[in-house]
Amino acid sequence: METPKDWTKQELIAYILLYVANSDLNESNDEKDFIMSKVDRETFASVHAEFDKDNDYQCLQKIIKSVESHDYFRNDYAELFADIKSMLYAHGEAEEMEETVFMYLRKILEK
Repeated sequence: METPKDWTKQELIAYILLYVANSDLNESNDEKDFIMSKVDRETFASVHAEFDKDNDYQCLQKIIKSVESHDYFRNDYAELFADIKSMLYAHGEAEEMEETVFMYLRKILEK
């Protein structure tokens, strides 16, 4: 996979959703299905391979760098945050850690 500044919007969305899904250390099948409803299987697989190699700090740095490098959301993150919120409830109810990560991402991305 390319560097974060070269990611497509779909790669960025997949990476962010994977980050949130794994914040409780458990990526459920419902969460995987939700992410794959947003991106194609090939993108999911390549992004997941990249994600699996990264630690928490690297994940956040890649998300921030990619968001700063692109104008994918044009300073309107409503659609992205709606997708994250929907994924939080993909397996029934949101885990506390996932909600915390969601709020943290919101804070750093909307700065």
